[in-house]
Amino acid sequence: MTDTALSDAPRALSPNAVLLALALGGFAIGTTEFASMALLPDFATHYDVSEARAADAISAYALGVVVGAPVLAVAGARLRKRAMLIWLMLAFAVFNTLSALAPGFASFTFTRFLSGLPHGAYFGVSALVAASVVPVHRRATAVAWVMMGLTIATTIGVPAASLLSQVTGWRSAFILVGILSLATALAVWRKTPPSPADSTASPLRELAALRNRQVWLTLATGAVGFGGFFAVYTYIASTVQTTLGGSETAVAVMLGVAGLGMTIFNLLMGALADRHLNASAFASLGLGTILLLLYPTLAASGLWPMAFGVFAICVLGGISTVLQTRLMNVAGEAQQLAASLHHAAFNVANAVGPFLAAQVLLAGHGFPASGYVGAALAAGGLVLYAITLWDARRSGLE
Repeated sequence: MTDTALSDAPRALSPNAVLLALALGGFAIGTTEFASMALLPDFATHYDVSEARAADAISAYALGVVVGAPVLAVAGARLRKRAMLIWLMLAFAVFNTLSALAPGFASFTFTRFLSGLPHGAYFGVSALVAASVVPVHRRATAVAWVMMGLTIATTIGVPAASLLSQVTGWRSAFILVGILSLATALAVWRKTPPSPADSTASPLRELAALRNRQVWLTLATGAVGFGGFFAVYTYIASTVQTTLGGSETAVAVMLGVAGLGMTIFNLLMGALADRHLNASAFASLGLGTILLLLYPTLAASGLWPMAFGVFAICVLGGISTVLQTRLMNVAGEAQQLAASLHHAAFNVANAVGPFLAAQVLLAGHGFPASGYVGAALAAGGLVLYAITLWDARRSGLE
């Protein structure tokens, strides 16, 4: 399928329609990514493996994101962006449906790896399309609206998938994601205007991003800094139930609070980034560091103080939109690869944060201590961003 074949499709009615179509894809991706964690006990039981072994399927998805983001971005360098988005979501629909049909754990794990492949490339290309339909001074806000689909998935998509799985079985959650992915492909076709392919684009030009020090420093900022959020988010359920003695309902509410915080701060930081990009980065990472330092005390004090702490540390979630926008500024002609690598870096954060927090827990500290690990990572991201700006100014780029 190419944009030539799709040229008769109606153009988008408005930039808002384009952003909503793109956000629907983020909603589908966020639902499968986060619902897999909630459904882990169910498919572990079904496949008769331990929960520790079942977690390999979640790791396989993250590995798929890391591998797929650069490979698909480079391979699709000469594709028209609308066609590429449609193909990515069709593939996402197929792979998630295959996950629902997988007969054994090995095949299930493999289909989760395949499902992760389109993730980073979709968000990277979506960010570029979103930025192209609004004025330059609203690019960060447009990216934030696309990312809002991912954050809303944590408040609506994951609970809906969990509820559906309780009624019809865990496989239905992945079928739901397949349906959402098909709906996204249709929405992108109907609402996103076709744009001409860049005749000068090539895989080699995209690979130029790998020689750009500013791209690597920006990616490192996200991989380290956002790891601070995942260090805490991963253990929210354990903190509620083990440290505070809360119920499963309390866990669901706390995760909903996190989703609400991510949504609100994502939009706020997007709006701030359109006015003061660097200030928004320092605000997100700096406030995130301070609030993560306070989190252990709040998380040990009761459900209400913990809820406040969980909501507050979501200010760190706004760094995603900020860094995605900065990558557009520094990637030069290698926009597609740089934008896609951004989401690979954030999956590195998803691995690094929980792993380092786990070492603290294994040393005998309680779950709230994950906040100290998070604070150290957020502070590391703050330092890396300062180094990024110093390097840019030294090189005459700012």
